[in-house]
Amino acid sequence: MAHLATPPPPTGSRTGPLVVQPLRRRQCADCRSGPLSLLVVEDGAPRCLDCADLGHLVFLPRGDTALTRRTREESTLSAVVVRFNRRRGRYERQGVLVEEAALARAEARCLADAEARSRRRVRDAARRATADVRFTDAFAAEIRRLFPGCPRARAREIAEHASVRGSGRVGRSAAGRALSEGAVTSAVVASVRHVETPYDHLLMSGMARHEARRRIAGAVETALRGWREDVDVVEVSAG
Repeated sequence: MAHLATPPPPTGSRTGPLVVQPLRRRQCADCRSGPLSLLVVEDGAPRCLDCADLGHLVFLPRGDTALTRRTREESTLSAVVVRFNRRRGRYERQGVLVEEAALARAEARCLADAEARSRRRVRDAARRATADVRFTDAFAAEIRRLFPGCPRARAREIAEHASVRGSGRVGRSAAGRALSEGAVTSAVVASVRHVETPYDHLLMSGMARHEARRRIAGAVETALRGWREDVDVVEVSAG
């Protein structure tokens, strides 16, 4: 039986058994049952849930935060279920194993206040939407301050793209939320690269990213120089 490394507990998980969804077919080192859909690593060997004294638990997949939290509160024994993500090179939480009676009690609690939680989610979403609009306005204004020649509509387009919540783009980084000059400039450069230059076509032709960036660097700098020095055509006309 090949030795198995015990996966580290997911960040923020409380102490308790850790169960793995294996990527390879495994048999229990004790009872030889398998292949196992869930296993516990003990002393470097896989063991089925029954042999690990967890067979009476039921699986609750991730997704419903309130139900998961309440079920773990109700359950005397619970275990975090993880699976290894090869692309990211880390174990990721898939759900929890909990006592069936605890899950039933937690479901009843969630049903009892479902309407209140739904209203709260609507209010929270409205607050986030308002905050996002304000942040996008501020981001666009900072673009216009740094690049007064950038048309207002273009600045708004860049700001909206960079500041999408949950996108992982520069506008949602700590520096972006602080409206740092570097982050705002990075958002503008990225937009110019994709819109004002043949950068995307070069990538599609098979050119390496670094070479494609080198090819279009002059065009990017020319566009940025123009936006730094010029004034908005609309503003000139209005004056």
